[in-house]
This record gives sequence, structure tokens and C-alpha cells, in this order.
Amino acid sequence: MEVDAQPSVNFVEQNGDVSSDEAEPNVNFVEQNGDVSSDEADTNNNTSGEGDGMNGGPTSALDGRITRKAKRRLRKSPSKELPPVVLNGLVTVPQKEKNMRKSRAGRGRGLPKKGGAGGKGTWGKPDDVYEENDADCQDVNDPNYDSDIQADIALKATSPKLKGKELLDMVEPIIQEYFENGDTDEVAECLSQLNIDTMDRHEVASNALTLAMERKAPEKELTSVLISDLYGLKVVSEAELEVAFEQLLHGLPDLTLDSPDAPIVLGQFIARAIADDCLAPRFLQSLKKKIKEEHILCFQALNRADLLLNMKHGMLKLDNVWGVGGGRRPVKVLVKKVVLLIKEFLSSGDAKEAFRCLVELDVPHFHHELVYEAVYMVLERYESVERVAQSIAVLLKYMFDHNVVTIDQMNTGFRRVFASLPDIVIDVPHAFTIMERFADICRQEDIISAQLRAEVPTRVRKRFVSEGDGGRLKE
Repeated sequence: MEVDAQPSVNFVEQNGDVSSDEAEPNVNFVEQNGDVSSDEADTNNNTSGEGDGMNGGPTSALDGRITRKAKRRLRKSPSKELPPVVLNGLVTVPQKEKNMRKSRAGRGRGLPKKGGAGGKGTWGKPDDVYEENDADCQDVNDPNYDSDIQADIALKATSPKLKGKELLDMVEPIIQEYFENGDTDEVAECLSQLNIDTMDRHEVASNALTLAMERKAPEKELTSVLISDLYGLKVVSEAELEVAFEQLLHGLPDLTLDSPDAPIVLGQFIARAIADDCLAPRFLQSLKKKIKEEHILCFQALNRADLLLNMKHGMLKLDNVWGVGGGRRPVKVLVKKVVLLIKEFLSSGDAKEAFRCLVELDVPHFHHELVYEAVYMVLERYESVERVAQSIAVLLKYMFDHNVVTIDQMNTGFRRVFASLPDIVIDVPHAFTIMERFADICRQEDIISAQLRAEVPTRVRKRFVSEGDGGRLKE
């Protein structure tokens, strides 16, 4: 009996039923827990031996096929599209975030690749970013290496220590220049370049305070600001400031020879330093216990500081302990002080006291206001114009002879009055006539020049129709 040869198929399925629909000739499927294995060929399961290439039978067309393990299906990342946004009544659909640096593979915690250290348009990790002006960099190959800074550091290390008179000769020009420009950063930079001995660092503050005692209120205010800024920049420490103030207290007998009010001024400096948190309040009490009662000047300074600190709202008021001097004051305040000065002179006739008050204002660029207000006061008091004109002429002559009011400021003050005469005449009808008479007095006293006297405006007389010219102006 002859049996037709058919390809034999073995289906071995574990954890499942056998399905004949999935059968293919000469292929053995073994599925274990969902994994597909192609290592076991169907040639070993051919029981009839027919169609086996090894036995000389026909070879199946599927024998040469390479079967690979199926790839694991990856979890897709969520959509990068953002929901529509309604802006000003219009619906706008944002574009995909295609430039995001997060991984699209679905792995990881969703952080930027390489921790933000790589990729296009990145600056690198924060640790890799170079700091500018790195003065501690000593590597020649480092981009931040500065040969000038390193040379200054080496020169400072090899230069001798500054102390005593040498230190004072170096510090005094720095403080003098600071009084001119008021730049504390420049002072700190200049002091950092000096190789100052550790034992003499308190001399910086001591020298600045000594120079300020001989100056006016604006320089004293600048010195208080300088001490506060140097303490904040750690150029001077609290211990060094304590030594400087204690040294000045013991040197008050010598300081009073040049500055009679040195104890009061030093007490104000101590109070201001405590208010600026440069000194501790305990410093004042400890000094009172140290210094003996026979040091009257020291106790006078300490009592002044204690009085300023214990007054009501003392810490707030100490910000203006030196007042606001010089050109930093408002113009209206300066004008009021100048007017008060002139009125006081008219009542007392003391030109020397007026001179002192004008110098104390410390506004040399504003002295033309004195001339303007003085001349305006002559025009305003037309009832007693002769007496006022003579007194004002004496005042201007005294200021001019002592070089307080210069020739330029004198001319500027008079020309300001000339320009204001059309408005002044509304209130003072005889302003032009009074101005001419006062200009003649000033010219006789040689206060103004002949050229300025010629610039005095004269009031043009109006022409009327009754004069026969029909009201026409002369050519």
C-alpha cells in the first residue's frame, strides 16, 4: 500500500493549545512564555525522512530563511504637542517642542541629556563655567590667568612692610584724593595694593579721622562713609577701628592745638561709627571704665557720643550728624540762607560776620546768587533806597576785596538782574531808575567795570499819538 509523502509538521506549544491554522511546512514553533525561538529547526521533526536534504530528499524553500528574535516593543513617549492657547480671543496652536533636550526613548527620569552638560546650544555644567576676574588663578594655561594680577601679588609679597611714617606718607595722598572724588572703591583698591604691616593697619582709619578734623562738614561726612565702606569691604576690622579711636582719644591734647573742637568732633565720629555698626555699643562703656577721670578731654568726647546715642531716635538722626553741606543741599535751601545772610547784614552792618556765614555755606560756585539777591533787595526797598544801596555796596565791596565773590560771579549776578528787569518793573515801577543809580554807586566803588555799567538797560519811553507822529515808531 503506497502512502503519499506529505511534509510532516510538529506543533509543540507550551502554556497554550495547539492551533493547526498557524502551521507552516517544515517549521517547528516553540513558544515559551511569549518568546519565540528559532534555534530548533523543523528538519529534526521530519519523521518520514522525505524532503530532508541530508537524506538526499528534496530541500524545502524555507530552509535558508534566517529567523531573528523579535525586538522588544518600547513604550512610546507621550505626545509633545501642547494644547491650544486662547490669547486675546484668538486660538493659537503652539508648535511641537522639537528642540527639547529630554530623552525621547522613554527611559530615565525625563531630565536633560548629560545633565545639561552637552548638546547644541548648551554652556556646560555649572562647575565647568569659568568665573571672570579670578585673582586666585595661578595656572598659566587657565583662560582666567592674569599675569598683571599675579605680578602685583608677587611684588606685594616681596616688598617690605609699610609702617610708621612710611605708611602715613602713602596713605595721606589717597585720603586727600578721596576728599576730591568721594570714590571709596578706589581707596579700597589702593589700600589693597599696599603691603601694610598687620600691627599698623589701624593707622589708616586714624590718619583719615585726623585729616577730617581739620576739614569742613562735607569732608567729615565723607570720612564717616569711608570708614563704613572699608569696614564692609573688610579692609579694616572692628578691632583695628577700636585701636584707632582709642589712640585718637589719648592724643586729644595735641589735636586740640589745631582743632579746638576736636573732642566734640571725635565724639560725633564715635557715635556715627556705632550707628553704622562698625563699632559695638559696648566699646563706649568699656572706654569710660578704662580712662581715668583726669582726662577731661577724653570724657568730653565720650559724653558727647553717649548723648547722641541716647537721644530720642538717636540712631536715625546720626545719619545727618554732619548735616548736608556744600552743593548737595537743595537750591531753595541755599537761596533762603543767602537771603537771611543779607537781611542780617542790613540789620547789624557786620560785613565780617556775613563773610564767615557765606564761607560756611561752602558753595563757591553759587556766590553769584548773593549778588543777585543783594541787588534785587536794593530795587525792592525803594522807600529807603539810599540807605540800602550804600549798605549793599559796602557788602559787595568787602566780598570782592576778599576774593570770595570773583569778577565773573559779580558780572553774572548783575546780568541776571538786568535780564529780570522787565518782570521786576511790574512790581517796582522805578526799577530802571534805581538800577542806574545803584550801578553808578558800584562803579564809583570799583565793584563793577565800565563795560558792565554800559550794559545797564534803560527803559524806552512810549510815544503817544498826541505827539504828532500818529503813533508810529521811529526808525
